[in-house]
Amino acid sequence: MDEKQLVRISKFLSKYLRHEPESLGLTLAIGGWVKVDDLLAACRKKNFPITKEQLKEVVEKNSKKRFSFDTTGAEIRANQGHSIDVDLELEPKPPPVVLYHGTAQKNLESIMTIGLQKMARHHVHLSKDITTATNVGARHGKPIVLAVDAEAMHKAGFTFYCSDNGVWLADDVPAQYLKKI
Repeated sequence: MDEKQLVRISKFLSKYLRHEPESLGLTLAIGGWVKVDDLLAACRKKNFPITKEQLKEVVEKNSKKRFSFDTTGAEIRANQGHSIDVDLELEPKPPPVVLYHGTAQKNLESIMTIGLQKMARHHVHLSKDITTATNVGARHGKPIVLAVDAEAMHKAGFTFYCSDNGVWLADDVPAQYLKKI
């Protein structure tokens, strides 16, 4: 499968596994899981047929590791980024000392005033490295990277989670824990 087709399928899966499963006639189980066979049948009904082999390739080759299979390979989920109510069964985890958040220059003033808010998503997404944060920020304009004093937040009682694909998650990040790099 070529890169264009991989991206096309990944975007389709993101839409329906993170934001609109009901539009495909799917209901996400606890953990965000859906049966692979149900997903593939729903895709066919939507005139967007995907084979199991293509699905496996998208999961394996997606650079952001947005999706994962359960241990049996019978179920699939988006790892994070949901705008719908779903319990991903994430366990709290102590964060690294510093995490990073990439955003666009145009958002900086607001963020430095009110902090990072999850907006329509379940969590604020944080990266463990500057390169990833820069790439995320570049998707929205001129990239700005913010360092998050995760250690101080954790000591102050904030909860962190780490998704299956290594994205760190928090409910919010108050401005006093942010520093522009």
